[in-house]
Amino acid sequence: MEKGLLTRLFKEEGFVRKTCKKCGKPFWTLDPDREFCGDQPCVDYDFIGNPVGYKFNSLREIREAFLKFFEEHGHTRIRRYPIVARWREDVYLVGASIYDFQPWVTEGIVPPPANPLTISQPCIRLTDVDNVGKTGRHLTNFEMMAHHAFNIKGRYIYWIDETVEYAFRFFTEVMKFPKEEITFKEDWWSGGGNAGEDFEVLIRGLEVATLVFMHYKVIDNQIIPMENKIIDTGYGLERLYWIIRGTPTVYDAVFEPLIEKLRLIAGIERIDRSILEKLSKYMGKIDAKVPGSLMRTKRLISKTVGISLDELEKMLRPYEALYALVDHTKALMFMLGDGIVPSNSGAGYLARLLIRRCLRNCRVLNLEIPLSEIVNLQIEYWSYDFPEYKEIRDDILEIIDYEEEKYKKTLEQGKKAVSRIIRKLKKKKVKEMPLEQLILLYDSHGIAPELVKEIAEKEGIEVKIPEDFYSRLAERHEKAEVTTTTKEELILKMEDLISKLPETRMLYYEEPYKFEFEAKILKIIDSRYVILDKTCFYPEGGGQPGDTGILTDGKLSCKVIDTKKVGNIVVHICDICPFKEGQIVRGIVNKERRIALMRNHTATHIILSAARRVLGRHVWQAGAQKGVKKSRLDITHYKHLTDDEIKRIERLANRVVMENRNVKIEFMPRNTAEQKYGFILYQGG
Repeated sequence: MEKGLLTRLFKEEGFVRKTCKKCGKPFWTLDPDREFCGDQPCVDYDFIGNPVGYKFNSLREIREAFLKFFEEHGHTRIRRYPIVARWREDVYLVGASIYDFQPWVTEGIVPPPANPLTISQPCIRLTDVDNVGKTGRHLTNFEMMAHHAFNIKGRYIYWIDETVEYAFRFFTEVMKFPKEEITFKEDWWSGGGNAGEDFEVLIRGLEVATLVFMHYKVIDNQIIPMENKIIDTGYGLERLYWIIRGTPTVYDAVFEPLIEKLRLIAGIERIDRSILEKLSKYMGKIDAKVPGSLMRTKRLISKTVGISLDELEKMLRPYEALYALVDHTKALMFMLGDGIVPSNSGAGYLARLLIRRCLRNCRVLNLEIPLSEIVNLQIEYWSYDFPEYKEIRDDILEIIDYEEEKYKKTLEQGKKAVSRIIRKLKKKKVKEMPLEQLILLYDSHGIAPELVKEIAEKEGIEVKIPEDFYSRLAERHEKAEVTTTTKEELILKMEDLISKLPETRMLYYEEPYKFEFEAKILKIIDSRYVILDKTCFYPEGGGQPGDTGILTDGKLSCKVIDTKKVGNIVVHICDICPFKEGQIVRGIVNKERRIALMRNHTATHIILSAARRVLGRHVWQAGAQKGVKKSRLDITHYKHLTDDEIKRIERLANRVVMENRNVKIEFMPRNTAEQKYGFILYQGG
């Protein structure tokens, strides 16, 4: 976006462009006297106790009004995706609705499921987890309503003007917000591998939507322009409900019955609503990622309201724990329900982090009920909107119970580890616990830093806990590590050399049992990497190794020692290629090896299906490596398999094999497959 871009709507309505006197960011407004952009922390919340807009009765009503509005304006409604990003290799969780379409749609590799489309996508973001319960607005699990348009391969749908007009009309016509109160703040957004300029839509101190004009790729922190132009929007469902209700926090709007139920069980004294409203107006200034922000804001609140800092802390701490608990348990319903199993790595680490934070907050609240009871309350509470979780309730609750029991045992061992570390620090005359030790104690033993502080300070060892401790942990673990072999790295380096070649015709899809073919050599790189116009050689993918064999012209020949795919081009890796570009060669695939791999590939699908039937629907494929003589299948499960469970899986899988069922191979568009089968068979790129 050019600096100060004047959109069609701004011109027609008479918006003026101003610069915020606090943050210095430009923004558009209909109020010529407005001095601040309207975002936190530049202004205080001005809707708490002073709601604005049409009084929808539930989140469900707002969601339906949004989707219906965009359907009436030419968008196709599509179903939500799981919050586990199984189609991606770089991230574990869906953090925004655009994640559903990256990188395959945004790169133009596959068509979008509809264009333009509208969706309401549940998301998980843990990088602000330390703010949850404290700022009044942060959630780890939230629903992002969105409309997307994909201007790809020369097809123009719409761009900036129309996007701003849709937002303005939705907010003024459907939400009934006064147009003079809406500001559009210019900013920049980056996420999931793409970036672009954006407008943040602000009302009474709250950001209610972000309109991103995505036309860049982000590779190794480098911003690279791309031909495709993607409209990526996000409207906060929970925030919109909050602003029309004017409650002290978003948690009070979204979880009111649950909060009241848990408050009574925990015996927490209710804070007078008028006091809570006064406190909450300033909460938006808190940001755990800004050192000292929490205490600075609490001192300001203390002074403004006229109570001591100690009294304020005593009043707020139970509510902060209660708010975090209702938020986190909802996130766990989605995470475990969509197939994450708690563990020490990947998405499982993030689920375990939330479970432990929940248990810590239960301790703060003296809540002597199993965590699974609270998660069960969430499943019931959201059962109308997400009935699928009632069907797998038993699996979700069993995982929670198992993790709670395991955590209690880990905690006892962890306390001993803390004591050992304290003795060593004292011996070295070190008076402060190093941050890395806090992280190690949490990662290895599940000991929360607050508990370490309790134990250590009794022994005279100081413990300083960063306000964003858990956010730092989440950031360390939110992205998947994508590893490449030396051969793959070489192929990635030659991407530019082959990018202008036509796509390889993949004969192995057309005729899976064809093992000999003739093809034309389009390019040879470094006398080893051969690109043909068509091939029967199956490239490495889905844990199945690439085919081997030979290329020959009848006189000379070379071995194909591996096969890879770069985009839609198949690269044959040879020992030494004696041929020339443009020459016709005959390819012969190692038939016995391929058939063995095909059998083992089918076997992994059978075993996975058998494991899901025996163990439960929380079981997913977490990794696989097919081989000629043996293969490996990694599955998600929350405890070691018993001998009986292994035997039952074996019996079921062997029964299917012995029945000698026909294997039916069918190719269909990716979108059709996802709609028909979901993500049970299809996992990964």
